[in-house]
Amino acid sequence: EGLAATNQIVVGGAFLHGHKIEVGTLDSGILTVDGQQVIAGFPGSYSGAGFSVTYDSVGEVPDVVPEGNEKRVVHMDLPLGVKVTVFQWANYMDVQIEMAKQPGQDGVCGNFNGNQGDDTTQTIMAR
Repeated sequence: EGLAATNQIVVGGAFLHGHKIEVGTLDSGILTVDGQQVIAGFPGSYSGAGFSVTYDSVGEVPDVVPEGNEKRVVHMDLPLGVKVTVFQWANYMDVQIEMAKQPGQDGVCGNFNGNQGDDTTQTIMAR
């Protein structure tokens, strides 16, 4: 048994008009839009059709900075007011998602009814 950790995130879909943003760990070196490396250095930024990606060291770390790591943060400002912040570490990532409720929204981030008790895997699968 080991710890679960996030090592890559992909954001895409119709709301991004077919674009796909991928972010991985520092060790992986993955930071692409539509499979292309669009930010050559640190810090840097990229603007696409209705979205932007900024790569810097700005943001409050949700946990602690792991020993031996520098703070590297990917900020995605996306359509519909969705904001995804990824704190990249050597071999894992911390991810924060901010957004307003969307019609019919449900899943691991909840259904926005204010009842965290019905956001378990079992209750989500039963809906």
